[in-house]
Amino acid sequence: MDSLTQIVLGAACGEAVLGKKIGNRALLFGAIGGTIPDLDVFVGSWLYNNEIDAMLFHRGFMHSILFSVFSAFLLGWIVFKLYNSKKRLNTTTIKDWTLLFFWSLFTHPILDCFTPYGTQLFAPFSNYRVALNNIAVVDPIYTLPFLICMIILMFFNRKSKGRQLWLRLGLGISSAYMLFTFGNKYYMDSVFKESLIAKGVNYKRYYAQPTIFNNVLWYGVAETDSTYHVGYYSLLDKKDQFSDFKELPKVRALSSNKFNRVKDLAWFSNDYYSIYKIGDNKYQYNDLRYPLADEKSNSSVFKFLLYEENNQINMKPFERNEDNISDAINALWERMKGK
Repeated sequence: MDSLTQIVLGAACGEAVLGKKIGNRALLFGAIGGTIPDLDVFVGSWLYNNEIDAMLFHRGFMHSILFSVFSAFLLGWIVFKLYNSKKRLNTTTIKDWTLLFFWSLFTHPILDCFTPYGTQLFAPFSNYRVALNNIAVVDPIYTLPFLICMIILMFFNRKSKGRQLWLRLGLGISSAYMLFTFGNKYYMDSVFKESLIAKGVNYKRYYAQPTIFNNVLWYGVAETDSTYHVGYYSLLDKKDQFSDFKELPKVRALSSNKFNRVKDLAWFSNDYYSIYKIGDNKYQYNDLRYPLADEKSNSSVFKFLLYEENNQINMKPFERNEDNISDAINALWERMKGK
């Protein structure tokens, strides 16, 4: 999920492990631990000259269980050695710090597994991306109550029962909402399946996911032999069925058999993608796991510009088009209100 959410969850882990011993500093160190896996965005850019390789490094090994375990022992030992001195001597143990970093690191990829983007939880042994698709990458209803609880507990004494109460409240509210999203996911999948059957779509596979910032409006995509069918459904709709369907052709302007990095991008998108030729040595890659940017069938909120270089495929650095994103978000907001 987004960085703020990971910081809040990491801080909560720090508080749960070491809050009684070191107070608000536990929140700080937990927040640091919760941020570390996402540093793979910068590490990937240092390791690779190819933009596609750098992007695919994100939510890879640094989001794995193995990384969480090894890093917890290493960071726990380092921080203990630095912290355990002068007035703080023997106030904490190396086990305390190891547990703090383990839980703040480990819960980061676990939380990411619930999003459509997915996480290579078992790297380097497997590149399988765990993606449960029950919550958006950014969801304020999950984050904001949790954040408020963490802020309030900071004003209590480290040994106060009030501090423990607000920690439990923050964890409880966020966990309860997460359980709701699982139930909503099951419901949305069933509605999407029935909608496809009603439309007579002979699909091979399908899935549904929430749109950004909410769990009310959902986006579904189904694959046939030659097309993708995408549609929307809001909990506020009058009818229990997906609508606004669009049929998108499978476009493969670049072959995954010829270019390994196209095959890597296809894996990244779970084969829900199209590639359009839009100019001389210029291609647009659309990740169809995410909604369309506008009414055009070749638009996408999540798209990349590809080009051929030395018989290899590379990608232009991702550039945000604020107008397109704003228009797409406004359109999704209006659609969320129901129809």
